[in-house]
Amino acid sequence: MEKITQTAGRNALGEFAPDFAHFNDDVLFGENWNNQDIDLKTRCIITVVALMSSGVTDSSLKYHLKNAKAHGVTRAEISAIVTHVAFYAGWPKAWAVFNMAKEIWNEDCTGETEKEKFQKTILFPIGEPNDGFAQYFTGQSYLAPVSKDQVGIFNVTFEPKCRNNWHIHHADKGGGQILICVGGRGYYQEWGKEAIEMHPGDCINIPAGVKHWHGAAPDSWFSHLAIEVPGENGSNEWLEAVSDEEYSKLK
Repeated sequence: MEKITQTAGRNALGEFAPDFAHFNDDVLFGENWNNQDIDLKTRCIITVVALMSSGVTDSSLKYHLKNAKAHGVTRAEISAIVTHVAFYAGWPKAWAVFNMAKEIWNEDCTGETEKEKFQKTILFPIGEPNDGFAQYFTGQSYLAPVSKDQVGIFNVTFEPKCRNNWHIHHADKGGGQILICVGGRGYYQEWGKEAIEMHPGDCINIPAGVKHWHGAAPDSWFSHLAIEVPGENGSNEWLEAVSDEEYSKLK
């Protein structure tokens, strides 16, 4: 988890109010913001809502709006959040927040592609079009090798609605695959079971011999690390595509 650090208190008030600076930098941000019971994106949303509800629309709100954007809150999400809170906190407060949020999120309107915008939200590179395996995917995917030594690790990125075919990892001993979501929202499904929704940080262990597929949600880009588990005589068996009828059941 990313560690949040803050020095604003000491920079602005270190000599005038050292105790306040300590509580601001070391306790509020150093301890509270780094508590892992709530993920950073949720914490950012809660903070924006609290400031808006209190009528705080100065530089501190601007800081926390930028922080929310930096931790994955999209323009659609901040619009929905502020609109919802407006009914409870007041319409004028929403106008004040929107005037600030519009400036911050409109930085995205610079001709960037959706792929370029998504790249800014993940740590690993998206890589190149996954042409070598395109026949086994519905939609466009991308592949970026992270490590080819000891254990193969690849960042696989799916455009919205993209998914791979049903497939099986075979091995006489060991083998299989591990998926770790690093961005966006997607799904993993084993044959005969309900699909599992994946978010950043989620980990899926896939034993050898299990028929499954994985890919993006209909409305989101999706990236996961694919880690190849060492095994004897390992191979992949690619099967039928995930039908539009099956996929359309997912949200």
